[in-house]
Amino acid sequence: MFNVGAAFRYRAAVMANIEQDAEIEERITMQIVVDAYDPEEQAMGWYYYLQGTMQFPFTASCISKRRISPLKDGQTVEVVGMASEDECEREMFVEIDWEGDTLAVPLIQLEAPAADEETQQAISDWHYWVNQGYEFG
Repeated sequence: MFNVGAAFRYRAAVMANIEQDAEIEERITMQIVVDAYDPEEQAMGWYYYLQGTMQFPFTASCISKRRISPLKDGQTVEVVGMASEDECEREMFVEIDWEGDTLAVPLIQLEAPAADEETQQAISDWHYWVNQGYEFG
């Protein structure tokens, strides 16, 4: 079902921001959240884009501290995959190797300058989305 309100809010946010990157906006609109008009569809669009684009495993560095995560600025981790779909309904989480276990952390905390180009682009796209203030719904 077409949700005019969600589509309008996304497009209004896009139109309101003066520091847009046309290439990223096009990729988000035409590849990631295309035909996604409610929050769940947008989240799943992002989930499957990231899962299908990032090449796991890869090494990443923490670029910001979050209260929900044990990572500290500058800490290096091994990203082994996407967290479950259920954990990615409000924001995107990836799984890392952590002290002999697997832990989900917010993707917005990480950058991966040594990862392949597609992985770097996917992470950059997610950072752009979040930093523009876009939300699911």
